[in-house]
Amino acid sequence: MAATRMRGRRDDGPPVYSYEAAPGRPPVSVLRLGRGSSGGLPPGAHSHDFLVLTYFERDGGSLRLGDREWQIESGDAYAIAPGEIADPSGLEGAEGWGVFFPPEVLGHKAHGALLSWRAHPLLFPFVRSAAGTAQRLKVPSAERPSWSERFLALDLELSRRQEGYQEAVLSHLTLLLVHLSRLAAKVVGDLRFKDEPLLTEVFGFIEERYREPISLKDVARADNLSRGHLTTVVGRKTRRTVGEWIAERRMAEARRLLVETDMAVEEVGRRAGYGESGYFVRSFKRMHGITPLAWRRAGRP
Repeated sequence: MAATRMRGRRDDGPPVYSYEAAPGRPPVSVLRLGRGSSGGLPPGAHSHDFLVLTYFERDGGSLRLGDREWQIESGDAYAIAPGEIADPSGLEGAEGWGVFFPPEVLGHKAHGALLSWRAHPLLFPFVRSAAGTAQRLKVPSAERPSWSERFLALDLELSRRQEGYQEAVLSHLTLLLVHLSRLAAKVVGDLRFKDEPLLTEVFGFIEERYREPISLKDVARADNLSRGHLTTVVGRKTRRTVGEWIAERRMAEARRLLVETDMAVEEVGRRAGYGESGYFVRSFKRMHGITPLAWRRAGRP
């Protein structure tokens, strides 16, 4: 990747790469990942201090993130956070796109303050990745052509550098991140696999009752399962707990209400399923790194 350079290693770990922005050019780079080529990605395991979004158009190859290796499938999109260890050695059999950029490309100063990249609403999928939950999302079949078109348009703007291309690059990137965030918000829809009726029931129950004080015990009772068996199945298939999925659904609703309405924080928490406002604020800050009010300010012009 021509726009990056290795800046050393962490202890005896893998090399760490930094983004090197070129003067007068938007700090965004696009890679075409084709069969038989890694697209110029660094060989072997490494980490980086910038954000990476990859999208795969066809099945084939694999990608290792942290301690897990993912088999690439058509429509896969991966949000890879700064500091996450990635090994793209298996991508020679894949076909798709990658875009990488430093967090400040979205212009945090436009919100009146220099915010952490974790505070930007469009970058929340990367926050989950940084928290140790590799963020793989599935782009619906009907939307895949438009995803490919967005990456292609981004690549063309960067290569042709015509009048206004800097603004066009940032617009295309923002649209990609908007659609990525919408995918991440569809917690139930993303996990209703045709061959996973148990997950369909679990997430259907969460969707219907997340505003109420439900727990693992309630979900297990509704599905006529023991808590231990439900915990094992959901953990094995999603690598998260039932409690984490309940919290994620509540927080997704809280994020929506904070940006789209003028409700008081206490009311947002209540609508999202938190009976005590102080607990809601603490939970929100623990998950997002900032308070609900800071999230609201970051999500509005």
